[in-house]
Amino acid sequence: MNHIYPIKTKVSKQQREALAKQQARLIWFTGLSGSGKSTLAVQLEAQLHAAGFKTYLLDGDNIRAGLNKDLGFTDEARVENIRRIGEVSRLLLDAGVVVLSAFISPFHADREQVKNIVGAENYIEVFVDTPLEVCEQRDVKGLYKKARAGEVKNFTGIDSPYEAPVNADIVIPTDRLSVEEAIEELMEYILPKVTWTP
Repeated sequence: MNHIYPIKTKVSKQQREALAKQQARLIWFTGLSGSGKSTLAVQLEAQLHAAGFKTYLLDGDNIRAGLNKDLGFTDEARVENIRRIGEVSRLLLDAGVVVLSAFISPFHADREQVKNIVGAENYIEVFVDTPLEVCEQRDVKGLYKKARAGEVKNFTGIDSPYEAPVNADIVIPTDRLSVEEAIEELMEYILPKVTWTP
């Protein structure tokens, strides 16, 4: 039997957005490990903050160090990891915040679930499109080397699949764009979507 009765607040998301003078959106960065998701998310948040937006950045390692530290890296655990992040994002959006989320999120169905949780109108998908060989060359955390040696199991791109988005809102090829060029493209696309329109 269901004994859960969510409360109804007297302050709406729209009222919170009006007070903050911004439109809450979830900017979801997806791509292989080493593609540049976190780098772009950190830089974009800094730019948005400097422009006066109230933001919050959710990142894979940060979430797995706390909220999702009980989850492993099996396909089932990855699904639950992304579902929880979707729910946290929904709460932050309800607070009127512009949320930036940087997660490999390898499965199309999981990204669709996040979009459904937060509402398609609030979801902006950024595909950080970087070839596997480039990500392996970067290997910022040394994880590809460990995955190739069999020390890390279920590693996306090596022994676990990555399903590239087919209809991302914006595609950033970090093997061809500098961080500055990528941020310029992102700001141009995202600013109109987060700017307050009473």
